[in-house]
Amino acid sequence: MSLATVYNTLHQFTEVGLLRQVAVDGSKTYFDTNTTTHHHFFVEDDNELVDIPGAEEIVGKMPAAPAGYEVARIDVVVRLRRKGRK
Repeated sequence: MSLATVYNTLHQFTEVGLLRQVAVDGSKTYFDTNTTTHHHFFVEDDNELVDIPGAEEIVGKMPAAPAGYEVARIDVVVRLRRKGRK
């Protein structure tokens, strides 16, 4: 099986709502099987994405969407690293 087939399948699963695509930065994208509303910790030391429990409000003030648009979702990724490491 080719890598392109794997990624095409992941993207198709995302389109139909079986997965949620989470972009951590320009070079890292994760596919999350938890499609409920939630946010993530990204552990930089381990390249691991961890769910933040609950859907509590993290963003204090959401910007108004431009005319003709609505906010589809907000993704918050909180980056973590072990203390003392840079």
